[in-house]
Amino acid sequence: MKKRKILIAGGGIGGLAAAGCLLKAGHDVEVFEQAGELSEVGAGIQFSANAVHVLHHLGLGGQLEKIAFRPQAYKFRLHDTGEVIQSFPIAAQHEKSHGAPYLQVHRADVYNLLIDRVRAFKDNAIHIDHKVIGFEEHDGGVEIRCADGSTAEGDMLIGADGIKSTVREQLIGPVAADYTGDVAWRITVPMNLLPGNYMDHAISVWMAPKSHAVVYYLRGGALANFVGIVEADDPPAESWTTRESWNQLKADFAGWHDRIQVLIDNAARDECYRWALHIRKPIERWSSATVTLLGDAAHPTLPYLAQGAAMALEDAAIIARALDQAGDVAAALQLYERNRAGRAARIVTESSANRGVFHARSVAELREVFRNRNMGRERNGWLYSYNPLQVSLTK
Repeated sequence: MKKRKILIAGGGIGGLAAAGCLLKAGHDVEVFEQAGELSEVGAGIQFSANAVHVLHHLGLGGQLEKIAFRPQAYKFRLHDTGEVIQSFPIAAQHEKSHGAPYLQVHRADVYNLLIDRVRAFKDNAIHIDHKVIGFEEHDGGVEIRCADGSTAEGDMLIGADGIKSTVREQLIGPVAADYTGDVAWRITVPMNLLPGNYMDHAISVWMAPKSHAVVYYLRGGALANFVGIVEADDPPAESWTTRESWNQLKADFAGWHDRIQVLIDNAARDECYRWALHIRKPIERWSSATVTLLGDAAHPTLPYLAQGAAMALEDAAIIARALDQAGDVAAALQLYERNRAGRAARIVTESSANRGVFHARSVAELREVFRNRNMGRERNGWLYSYNPLQVSLTK
């Protein structure tokens, strides 16, 4: 395998995972991050086995165990009574079936692990305060331009610069984002502020007409993570760092179960985040001869299947394998794209479809939906069972 000089626009979780996989494979990598410091916002991430395989591949297994929480089950509940209408086990069964555990981690914690791993491979690989604003392809490579006037050349460029990707816009043109009609709330609450028997060790999806919420633990059970989705005609900003009124949060979940009320009541009043959820239609092509996309830049998805970050990690592993197997960069990018487009589109589509499941208009409708579906069997059958390090790459 010929070693390549690879440029990555975007130093988020996807970009860093790609850098780690490519550096481990022996390539030279430069990451260009627009922020002036390396920090991650947000709270919880769920990593099923398909994503954890990649983190283990990067040598982060032991460190992950120190910062993660292992849920025992996945439960779907009614928002007001708390009745569990369907559940499936995770815990040891998930690891036994798929070869890696199901982990819940704080986004900032896993981000810091990835920074350290990339720097262990190459100390000066990450360049902060370097926003990529454009690129130019030429025979044998690509040159990027940054907002500060600097340039860099490489054999290929990966646009891992998120849902508002500059690389994507130049590569395939602007793609309008459609408002889904949903807004998301996010809070975290220290467990020492909650009753001792607050919740069992499960991922709980609480479902109501026109809204739902997901609650699970982070940092070994020290934090409770809450993401609540409500339908709204007037959307706020798309940014998930926008703080909104605690009173509005409380009002949006009025009438919900006491466990939800006690969680909201103990949230820091100035740490309630609310943002609009937008979607872009899946695309089948996102590569040229020397430029490709990864993560949200290629296939942004709604959070209703908990696979956004996982898809970026899958991309990272597949692109490194494609470079190993293909004869040149152009062939490698086509191999990568060909082996990611179908799965990415399915995840995006099924994640969007879950909105209709979680927001069923009546309890009777909700019961009917779950009577005809086995969520555990479905997800274990195709979603969690995928191993990006071992799956055959279709040529």
